[in-house]
Amino acid sequence: MNRRTFVRNTGLAAVSGSAVSCGFGGGDAGPGRILITSAEHRLSQVLADGLGAAQSVLLTSREPVETSHLFTQSDLGHEEPTSALVEGVRAIVHVGAALPGEDLHSQIDHLTRGTYNLLLAASEADVHRVVFISTLEMMTAYNPDFLVEERWRPRPSLSAQALPKYLGEFTCREFARACKFDIVVLRIGQVVASSDSLTPLSVTEEDAVQVVSLALNGKVEDNAQSLGRWAVFHVSSGPDARFSSLRANGMLGYESGVGGGTA
Repeated sequence: MNRRTFVRNTGLAAVSGSAVSCGFGGGDAGPGRILITSAEHRLSQVLADGLGAAQSVLLTSREPVETSHLFTQSDLGHEEPTSALVEGVRAIVHVGAALPGEDLHSQIDHLTRGTYNLLLAASEADVHRVVFISTLEMMTAYNPDFLVEERWRPRPSLSAQALPKYLGEFTCREFARACKFDIVVLRIGQVVASSDSLTPLSVTEEDAVQVVSLALNGKVEDNAQSLGRWAVFHVSSGPDARFSSLRANGMLGYESGVGGGTA
C-alpha cells in the first residue's frame, strides 16, 4: 500500500494537507502535564519516575495498572474519553508497547488506529510536542558493517518488534506533515537496568530518561537541513553500540552515561 492509499484509508488526509514548511518550536512548551502511554511497560514506569520528579505526569494504559503516579485507563478509541485524556497535557511520550501475550494484528491496530486517535485528540488540544518511542529493530536488516544513519530507509521485518513500530512512525509522520505539533521519534533498542547488561542494541534506563527529557524540552537544532516538525534519532548506550547516537548528541545534547534529566 502506498502513502496516498494509506492516508486516504485511515482518514489522515483530513489532517495532513500540504503544509510542510513549519519548523520546531523554541523548546520547553511551558507548564502542563506529560502523558505517558503503556503504563504497564517497564520503560513507561522508569520514565514516569524520572520525569515526574519535576513535572506532573499522567500514565495511561489499555489495562488497569497499579502505580503511584496519576493513572487513567484508556484504549485510545475514537471517542470523548481520548479527548479528555489529553486535556491539560503539554506533551506526550507515546511508548506504544505491546500488552503481554498480544498478537501481531492487535499490536498493529494499537500502533496505527490507536496512535491516530491519540494524535487526533492531541491536535485538537494544546499539545506542543509528541515523543514516539520506536525501535532500532527496523534497521537491523542492513549489513552490520554499515554505518546506518537516521536518513536511511527502514527495513522492518514482519516481527512483532519492528513492523508495528514502523507503522506507528508512519502515522506520526502524517500528523507532523500537518504541522499540528512537533514530533520526535526515538529509535531505541532493548532498555536495560544498567551498563553491566549492555548489548550493541540496548540503552540503559538512565540514558532513556535523559534522551526523552531532552526530546521533550530541547530545541532541535540542525543547520544542514530543514526538519519541519519531524525529527528521528537513533539512541543507544556504550562504545560498542551498533547504531551511532551522534545525531542525538549534536541536535539534542544527548550524552550516554551522563545521567537522566527532568522535564
